[in-house]
Amino acid sequence: MTLVHHAGARRASPHSAAVPGLLLCLAAGLVSVLLHGVLPQVSPLLLAIALGVVMANVRTLPEAMAPGVAVAGRRLLRGGIVLLGLSVPLQAVLALGPGVLLLVVAVVAGGIALTLAWGKALGVPPAQRLLIACGFSICGAAAVAAVTGVVDADDEDAAAAIALVVVFGTVMIGVAPLLGAALGLGVEARGVLAGASVHEVAQVVAAGGVIGSGALAVAVLVKLARVLLLAPVMAGIGLWQRRQSRGRATGGQQPPLVPLFVVGFFVSVAARSLGVLPQGVLDVAAQVQTLLLATAMFALGLGVRVSGLRRLGPRPVVLGAVSTAVVTVIASIGVLAIG
Repeated sequence: MTLVHHAGARRASPHSAAVPGLLLCLAAGLVSVLLHGVLPQVSPLLLAIALGVVMANVRTLPEAMAPGVAVAGRRLLRGGIVLLGLSVPLQAVLALGPGVLLLVVAVVAGGIALTLAWGKALGVPPAQRLLIACGFSICGAAAVAAVTGVVDADDEDAAAAIALVVVFGTVMIGVAPLLGAALGLGVEARGVLAGASVHEVAQVVAAGGVIGSGALAVAVLVKLARVLLLAPVMAGIGLWQRRQSRGRATGGQQPPLVPLFVVGFFVSVAARSLGVLPQGVLDVAAQVQTLLLATAMFALGLGVRVSGLRRLGPRPVVLGAVSTAVVTVIASIGVLAIG
């Protein structure tokens, strides 16, 4: 009897139950990375979530896939965010100078605060406006996914926020270079403007390329400075959640003081900045990071139903436009102030 019980426990092991869904998500993440090689102007993260949305709305996945999809959407996501820290060389970011760094802080802090305020005024639900605020102010889809992992937001809200990042970030690829020229900025200053105002890293690369080679490196570094602020923002959200749960006196387990993946992100930034890892390891880690995040994005997409997205209404779209305008105005004023 005991032997039968243990055999049943082994069959019901959560690890083995997660395998089918996890393999599906990993395969889709790999396909997205390969498609990115054919369509380099489109982020593999965005391709992955699109694949997930299409699959979710074309056919119903077997229930056996659910445990693995959950693992991909949470644990692999957090692993990808940790490895993202290896792409941020602290010395290069600090070399931008105090003026540009203050500008980056102003864009992230001001963008989040004003987007949240406008979202409340527009009647956008709290979790959805937080996803939009962080996605537009920090680093696009990766920030939306990171916030989703901290606050347990609905997959449809996360997918909507990422879709808005795609739409408005793509528009900014053309707007940022034109705005920099209209303001009479030099090539390097236009790169700063692009890095401070465009949402996705891939979109920043595209905008920097439009401006010119002299702007591209600066634009990417400014964007990486915004990525660096992902961890403290997530830590702040974690602290806020902890206080909220303490005030509710539910008796349940409180959220961690600082999410573990945030600590891992800081460790990765430190490892990159101290130069303890050879370039070959960094190159492999970058590929693994992209695959993990693409896998997580596919899992996120599987939770989205088009009928649910239709119910969102125009308010999140208006908030996306407002958030883009807010971030762009702050970035423009900052670049002009720096001179």
